[in-house]
Amino acid sequence: MQFTKLLREPIKRGEVTCTIRIWRQPRVKVGNRYRLDEAYIVVERIVQITLDDITGQLARRCGFLGTADLLKVAKHGRGDNVYLIHSHYQGGAIND
Repeated sequence: MQFTKLLREPIKRGEVTCTIRIWRQPRVKVGNRYRLDEAYIVVERIVQITLDDITGQLARRCGFLGTADLLKVAKHGRGDNVYLIHSHYQGGAIND
């Protein structure tokens, strides 16, 4: 799972713990670790939601200024299912 460079530091500080992705099906699994710079994030929970569930408040929790900014980067491919992914940053070496 990739994140824009602007979100990486807030994720590392624990300020951003969720993200929205628009996919055909989930591309991450609960409990799996995904590389983020020198460490990784761990997916805690995936919830399927609708576009109507994306509020300005949720967009800000995901590290964006608002819903328009979030939606510019949330869609990956041809999917139309909306997923709210909760995760946490896990520092340390990738090979731990």
